[in-house]
Amino acid sequence: MQSWFGEFGASMCAFWREDGGQDLIEYTLLLAFVCLASATMFIKSGGSIKSIWTTTNSELAAAAASATT
Repeated sequence: MQSWFGEFGASMCAFWREDGGQDLIEYTLLLAFVCLASATMFIKSGGSIKSIWTTTNSELAAAAASATT
């Protein structure tokens, strides 16, 4: 019974020292944060982008109308 605890303790120590999967988790969390920040930015700036396209469209329509007359 004592050897089982010794092996278990040794494997737990090896588990705590091993950090190979930590990088993957950190990069995944960073990617999730970047995706959420990008989505928030696109949602918040949607109205101003629509305003820019509306203004551009009306300016081009006016220029096309004055060019044909």
